[in-house]
Amino acid sequence: MSTAPVIYEVNTLAWLTDIERRHGGGARMDLRSLPKEAWDELAVPGADVVWLMGVWERSPAGRGIALSDPDLAGTFRAVLPDLGDADIAGSPYCVRRYVADERLGGPDGLAVARAELDRRGLGLYLDYVPNHVAPDHPWLLEHPEFFVQSEQADQERDPSAFIAVGGHVYARGRDPFFPPWPDVVQLNALSPRLRTATAEVLSSIGEQCDGVRCDMAMLMMNEVFTRTWGPRAGAAPPDDFWPTVLTAVRARHPHMTFVAEAYWDLEFQLQGQGFDFCYDKRLYDRLVADGPQQVRAHLTAGLGYQRGLVRFLENHDEPRAAAAFGPEKERAAAVVVATLPGASLWHEGQLEGRRVRLPVFLARRPDEEPDTGLRAFHERLLAAVRDSGMRGGDWRLLDTAGWPDNASHLGVLAWSWTGGTRRHLVVVNLTGGPAQARIPLSGWDDLAGGTWELRSVLTGAWYERDGSEMAEPGFYIELSGWEAEIYNITPASA
Repeated sequence: MSTAPVIYEVNTLAWLTDIERRHGGGARMDLRSLPKEAWDELAVPGADVVWLMGVWERSPAGRGIALSDPDLAGTFRAVLPDLGDADIAGSPYCVRRYVADERLGGPDGLAVARAELDRRGLGLYLDYVPNHVAPDHPWLLEHPEFFVQSEQADQERDPSAFIAVGGHVYARGRDPFFPPWPDVVQLNALSPRLRTATAEVLSSIGEQCDGVRCDMAMLMMNEVFTRTWGPRAGAAPPDDFWPTVLTAVRARHPHMTFVAEAYWDLEFQLQGQGFDFCYDKRLYDRLVADGPQQVRAHLTAGLGYQRGLVRFLENHDEPRAAAAFGPEKERAAAVVVATLPGASLWHEGQLEGRRVRLPVFLARRPDEEPDTGLRAFHERLLAAVRDSGMRGGDWRLLDTAGWPDNASHLGVLAWSWTGGTRRHLVVVNLTGGPAQARIPLSGWDDLAGGTWELRSVLTGAWYERDGSEMAEPGFYIELSGWEAEIYNITPASA
């Protein structure tokens, strides 16, 4: 498995429903009965891993809550005007059991999926939700000690925050900045018995996949959990939740990959607690709303830290990139994400420009006309980056320079990848206007005195440049608004 995987996220149930319509004439199918063409669709050029989001058994109780919620119904109808009850599957993050849902073919269907992906050279990631479970999860009756508990008076005073099950009153799941989620029950991260049980569940999941994306992982950190729940959670053990759990799982699955959905600038701490990769939400926010210099400042962080980040422009929780960025800016941002150190995440539908973000409760998505040009660009980009081998080399953020009467270089970001005889230069204009810049390549000691060929890995266009000038004052480039280039640099004699 790659040390910097390219991850392709698939909303499993919505994808399956779409496959039924396109390949099965609407007949019911599951992961055991899909045609070869369906699996081929997931072999996106350059991808290393498919994350099948939402494979676990969904909660009937959670679905009932979703069906009765008028606010959710309004959200659903805004996406699917012809919404029917059958379209509402319930949340995949309201898990009743960590067993593959029967709608997908159960454990046998999941095993088929893993085998089909493996035939195409792809690994498989699945979800784990450490913070909460569905209100009909067996643990509520079998292991009440796993949960944050309270008193009957609390449930009577605030039924939106507490739920009574099996003679116990439990807190509903939440994060500290939002109201409680109505369809889930809060696990107690400080409970030693829950930690042992979590390690067992993750070890079982590890038998079925290559890695796990852990939902809202920072909520289970001792500091965060204690701040959220106070005395109700009890005393914190000396060791944190994730080092305890991940050490136990890795004793059985040493090569299993763990990805943390992480926010609040806690990525570095979670990496230190054992996660291989953490969401880089800060980069996403800066690409959406900030300027090029804020993006550049983010990329000055230590390389070890950056190699443990997951770069993305969308996922199932964020707006669609085509809607959030617009077509030209999205292409520039895609080059950034594809060529930085660390993992990258690409969401099904992103490549062809889908604009409607599907609520995870729904099993069907609306029809949208694909942008074939955008799809071709993404496939060309991901394949070119893979084929270049650049991400297996050494990465370095580069400076840009301009002129007293022209500061447009401040909108240009540049970095290089070097390894063996391979040299690559990435240059991106993160503004909507034209920009000119010089990029000193003084770190490449053998440039001076020779002539070098720069060939675009995206378009095939090529240029010759004097090596001495590229070293000092620097490689000169002009870019139109939102233009990006990736150059393979070789001696002209080659």
